[in-house]
Amino acid sequence: MDFRLTEEQRALKAGMRELLAARFDREALRAAVERPLLDRALWRALGDAGFFALRLPESEGGVGLGLPEAVLVFEEAGRALLPGPLVATHLAAGAVAGAATGQSVVTRVDGGLVAWLAEADHVQGDTTGATPMRSLDPLTPLHRTRATRTPAPEAVLLTAAEQLGSAARSTELAVEHAKRREQFGQPVGAFQAVKHLCAEMLVRTEVARAAVYAAAVTEDPYEIAGAKLLADEAAVRGARDCLQVHGGMGFTWEADVHLHLKRAWVRAEQWQSAAQAAEALASAL
Repeated sequence: MDFRLTEEQRALKAGMRELLAARFDREALRAAVERPLLDRALWRALGDAGFFALRLPESEGGVGLGLPEAVLVFEEAGRALLPGPLVATHLAAGAVAGAATGQSVVTRVDGGLVAWLAEADHVQGDTTGATPMRSLDPLTPLHRTRATRTPAPEAVLLTAAEQLGSAARSTELAVEHAKRREQFGQPVGAFQAVKHLCAEMLVRTEVARAAVYAAAVTEDPYEIAGAKLLADEAAVRGARDCLQVHGGMGFTWEADVHLHLKRAWVRAEQWQSAAQAAEALASAL
């Protein structure tokens, strides 16, 4: 059995990376942090590219692909730190007018948290008594509500895919810095401690990748819970290790890694937390 991505899947992944590189590059990322408002033009561009309608049947105006393909594009979104309620809007395609085309922004109550409430055109779930809360991630405004709802397995998996993309990007940033930064007349990547950090980041990322891709094929809720656990760990620990490789520079504005760490912390509590995922796995034993 061939577990490699098909040519079409690789093209889909590459196309999404090219789109995000053109529409949400590093300069746009920094501008979004300075002015955390949802870019409606970018949202519509995502809709035009089929990001939200990817799993909607062709008969309903969608692309007609499956969960494995959705995981690939959400991985790229996580790599680019693309802001906005991507998962909620994707899940609402076909159910909420304008969601599939990016004309509407949809958010959803998740475990008492709701992201981008003030920017949303449509909110799924009870937001009675919603109060704004300080978010660790400047690109993810949050409100807390008293209501909770059981997350859809697809939402958990797509969030795990975003974490996977962030983990992979943190690994790339660490390796790039280790090759470029010199101490004592040689790149810091020549030192054993830095080599070990980068190697461990790569291992965690690839283990999470295998779990996320496999869960996308089986759609088993327990495998999805395991994938979320592994992806959360890869994203959070990877960003922390990347900070270690960067040293004090990692905490400064010139490095992007602190944004990956903050987003990873927030995503780890969205849709399905580590405690909830562990409970789900335990119930299957």
